[in-house]
Amino acid sequence: MKAVVPLLRLTAGVLMGQLAIIGFGVADTVMLGRYANTANLATLSLGQAIYITLYVALSGVTQALLPALGRAYGAGSPQQVGSAFRQGLWLSAGLCLAGMVLLLWPDPLLSLTGQSHDPAVDRYLRILALGLPAALMFRIHAALSQAISRPMLVTLLQLGGLLLKLAFNALFLLPASFGLHALPALGATGCALATVITQWLLLGIALLQHRHSRVLRPFEALRHWEWPSWAQQGPLLRLGGPIGLSLLVEVSAFTFMALFIARMGDTELAGHQIAANFATVLYMLPLSVSIAAGSLVAQQLGAGHEAAARHAAWGGVGLAALLSMSLGAVVWFERASIVAWYTPDAAVQAVAYHLFLFIAAYQLFDAVQACSAFVLRSYHIAVLPSALYALSLWGVGLGGGYGLAFNTLGFSPPALQGAAGFWMGNTTGLALAAGSFAWLLWRTARKPS
Repeated sequence: MKAVVPLLRLTAGVLMGQLAIIGFGVADTVMLGRYANTANLATLSLGQAIYITLYVALSGVTQALLPALGRAYGAGSPQQVGSAFRQGLWLSAGLCLAGMVLLLWPDPLLSLTGQSHDPAVDRYLRILALGLPAALMFRIHAALSQAISRPMLVTLLQLGGLLLKLAFNALFLLPASFGLHALPALGATGCALATVITQWLLLGIALLQHRHSRVLRPFEALRHWEWPSWAQQGPLLRLGGPIGLSLLVEVSAFTFMALFIARMGDTELAGHQIAANFATVLYMLPLSVSIAAGSLVAQQLGAGHEAAARHAAWGGVGLAALLSMSLGAVVWFERASIVAWYTPDAAVQAVAYHLFLFIAAYQLFDAVQACSAFVLRSYHIAVLPSALYALSLWGVGLGGGYGLAFNTLGFSPPALQGAAGFWMGNTTGLALAAGSFAWLLWRTARKPS
């Protein structure tokens, strides 16, 4: 029980922040669904598919900082914590350059799925490119707060950021409500502008925290200049590279469904966008448990307490599984009400209602694979999980889903054709990943470090 209390406390703080951040996407989807046309919602779906895939992959590389900071903190070395933080900022700067190139010129990514040039999607992504530096640097700040078990430092900022995002969304989507009758409603473009403004404001406040917070002051993270050091960048990249690849596989297997489903028309795509958005909200719960468990395991390993690290690892996996199964049951019984909250369009509701069955079904698998993967990273194991992700989610999930959705082999049942085929493939892939990662964690945790 003593091991569960810190896990629950850290999970709660992380969860509130994660829900606030994912609230950005929920706000965009709901407000466009109610105050704009289906074409704007389709633009958002395609744009988010590319942006989220890229952003999560890049921020995944920075996740190597979480075990590094956690172990340094557990070992009682504030100077090492501050140095690791500064190296993380350099790492985010390099990643940002690569990410902005892809956001400014997204046509190669769209062409992979047969999509034609879409000026609305291009405009949406180019605006988001302006906020990528702030978003990635803020991730380094978040990693520090989580690694030292002080998530509320960031959570309060994220909650305030959500309020700002809602206000800016309303301003750009409903300018007449603010007395700005001469300004047009900007649709998906306005959502992108609201996100970028909010990202830079959050980063500015985060930098002020390092100057004034009593919790962060001992690390002196921003009080010293430090050039990039290969002695520290090398290990971060060796661990972060596979983590980024794992998240690229995980998210692209999910978000690239939107690029294929776009061939089926705006109604099918809009229904998928609603289901994908709500599934992402639910994922914040096992993700928060995973971050908390990974942080606590890293702290215990840094302090040399291997038995405590093992207990924290399995406590996290068990808690994530239990909570996610409960969520799945709620989704199963309340899916009609949830879908109706997103959109009044009956055709879009019908598509989304069918897809919500898969959301309810895969909650257990998603929780086990996510928490196991995070804990394995604290043990500095990331290469094999990235290969297993590729097999499970690209091979079985995206490849198998494509075969079902488009009935390429001629035996896909009608209920699994269209968007449902991709969701069935993704569910099967998550089940395979969950079993593989749990077995790998069992073998890893029982061996001495």
